[in-house]
Amino acid sequence: MDHADLQRAAKDHLWLHFSQHGRYAGDGPEHDVPIMERGEGVYLYDSHGKRYLDGLAGLFVSQLGHGRRELAEAAAKQAETLAFMPLWSYAHPTAIELADKIASYAPGDLNRVFFTSGGGEAVESAWKLAKDYFKRVGKPLKHKVISRAIAYHGTTHGALSITGLPGLKQQFEPLVPSTFRVPNTNFYRAPLHQDDAAAFGRWAADQIEVAILNEGPDSVAAVFLEPVQNAGGCFPPPPGYFERVREICDEYDVLLVSDEVICAYGRLGEMFGATALGYQPDIITSAKGLTSGYAPLGAMIVSDRLFEPFAEGKAMFAHGYTFGGHPVSTAVGLRNMQLFEEEGILAGVRERAPQLRATLERLLDLPIVGDVRGEGFFYGIELVKDKATKESFTAEECERILYGFVSKGLFEEGLYCRADDRGDPVIQLSPPLVCTQEHFDEMEQILRSVLDKAFTLI
Repeated sequence: MDHADLQRAAKDHLWLHFSQHGRYAGDGPEHDVPIMERGEGVYLYDSHGKRYLDGLAGLFVSQLGHGRRELAEAAAKQAETLAFMPLWSYAHPTAIELADKIASYAPGDLNRVFFTSGGGEAVESAWKLAKDYFKRVGKPLKHKVISRAIAYHGTTHGALSITGLPGLKQQFEPLVPSTFRVPNTNFYRAPLHQDDAAAFGRWAADQIEVAILNEGPDSVAAVFLEPVQNAGGCFPPPPGYFERVREICDEYDVLLVSDEVICAYGRLGEMFGATALGYQPDIITSAKGLTSGYAPLGAMIVSDRLFEPFAEGKAMFAHGYTFGGHPVSTAVGLRNMQLFEEEGILAGVRERAPQLRATLERLLDLPIVGDVRGEGFFYGIELVKDKATKESFTAEECERILYGFVSKGLFEEGLYCRADDRGDPVIQLSPPLVCTQEHFDEMEQILRSVLDKAFTLI
């Protein structure tokens, strides 16, 4: 198809995800569906040949960048050897080898790997496992889940129920009951302890204990937390936060699930976010960077303790996915992790992360930039109307400025990233892990140009 045919077919037949299709109604290039045709290194190229710096790693996915022949060859070789085999009572070599590799990096005794097709399925699996596990160890009332306000955990009914974004949930309700929200760790907008990050972190963690006691410890199965919360704009944990959460979970026999669909596989400079931030979860949910996006794959990584009730006799975790642990995907995942080791990706992120932070913090001299926050290669820039008061945008201003100007302007200037107002208006950046200072500078220059103009529209 030529460009005109692609546009026609896209508008007539393709249902885009999380997209306002009304934006593409009408004729003329201003109503075109953006079409990306190829990627090379840390850049994307559209159907007109225009180049964009991939400032979001696709969707927090493309750790090693685009066009990696090694990963394409791993997929092709496996497809020629064994294109498909489910993990339903059978195994295949690449799933075994990748599970072994993942377990070698997972913290503590997280030695069991349950493959899924993606991140939402990993979250769904973790909740089902938590409920099944507690029934098997004689605590059948434990089924409730606690998560944080504004946190996103997926779109399946269970994962969406755990999600703390009312605007994403209302049209799909009623959802799965028994999920409860606690405050997140947005220190920029802390309701108290605004001058003491450690005290704020202790308060935020203690709210998990309050929620457990309110619901009854005998009924709460798990707490789902991201190492750095994505939705709302990259909220890092305050000092001591996860240490206190671990204490609370141990005291009330509640599972700590580290949702690392974004934060695993190098995003924070270690293979797992929990390792980077120094805490021990009972379950890790992961996906995205596991294959650097070259094939769909997710994984739930579980402690030996949680596997024990399923290890003997006729016990079975009656759960799985047709494409979970697909041979081609696991072959790609294995080669991806080998490339991490061969190319020193984790060490490179740790070395360059301070450079990325310093480069983005230059933007704090702009009147529209209220906060720059994040860890590793994962950052959010919060936009404000007034830095002194931290006054945020109205809904109308978000639509007109954040989406109508900033999002479009960044894209037109050659930066693919994300403008989001789930919570307060932010720009999210999550570049491929192979980016260097020249790419950080390019991001900062484009952001500066667009945001400087955006402030004049307030």
